[in-house]
Amino acid sequence: MTKSPPSPRRRALLFLVLPTSLWLLFFLVLPYCGLLVQSFLGTNEFGDVVFSPTLDPWKSFFKKSLYTGTLFYTFKIAAIVTFASVAFSVPLAYFIAFKLTRGKQLVYTLVVVPLWVSYIVRAYAWKIILGREGILNTFLQWTGITHAPVEAFLYSQWAIVIGLVHIYTPFVLMPVYTAFENIPRPLIEASKDLGAGRLTTFLRVVLPLALPGVIAGSTFAFVLTLGDFLGPLLLGGTDTMMISNIVQNLFGTSNDRPLGSVVGMVMLAIVLLVLEATARAEKSFASLESGRGRFGGTA
Repeated sequence: MTKSPPSPRRRALLFLVLPTSLWLLFFLVLPYCGLLVQSFLGTNEFGDVVFSPTLDPWKSFFKKSLYTGTLFYTFKIAAIVTFASVAFSVPLAYFIAFKLTRGKQLVYTLVVVPLWVSYIVRAYAWKIILGREGILNTFLQWTGITHAPVEAFLYSQWAIVIGLVHIYTPFVLMPVYTAFENIPRPLIEASKDLGAGRLTTFLRVVLPLALPGVIAGSTFAFVLTLGDFLGPLLLGGTDTMMISNIVQNLFGTSNDRPLGSVVGMVMLAIVLLVLEATARAEKSFASLESGRGRFGGTA
């Protein structure tokens, strides 16, 4: 029995899927498979990885408070950065989408223009502002509020938060603004015609319809902060490390690649869980527009 050749539609589908599949295979699946295997291997006295299956790297990660404590600290910083980015983005995106009638595109471009500037340049800009001889200390001494430079501005937890909020707020603002723009204006007018005030219309109509965008933006800020190591290194100094700085040290100075692989796998698992949870939440709130699901009229 002769096997029939694939149809043109199937060949076209294969042509479209194959590049993406190969990209995922070589740049995501295989590297993480390598990390997973390496996380169960040991090292010799020179720090070289040897094929000696062991659970010691995993035991070290969960036993040492340095790693688990840094992981929780990273979660805390990511949560603060995400909350602050959303708090800045929602009112700003609302103002641009609903209040501006002229120059809307220009203001939106000015808000997202920091994305076109190098990450390192933006981080160093905060060093110039918060440093001992920086703009903030100079201003405080010029006004007489302080008589000596304040050392606590830079290389602190709040320097990290301020820098990361500045860097990641445009990532939150873009999906929030798009969500606001896609809200049908007749729904807002109908709410006002039925007697709802501005605050009620925002809380009961606008914000629920924009929640998928808020969730998408929050996911960007949270996941990107979890994996950030350059911002904490430049603004937090060596005493304020996040989990990605631990990975960098384990693969570099400490030369403990199995333990670094364990941390990498734990971070991958956490990110996948966060993405799955936010995808489900975004899908649930998106049902508002279609009238289906838990918030709609039909199941």
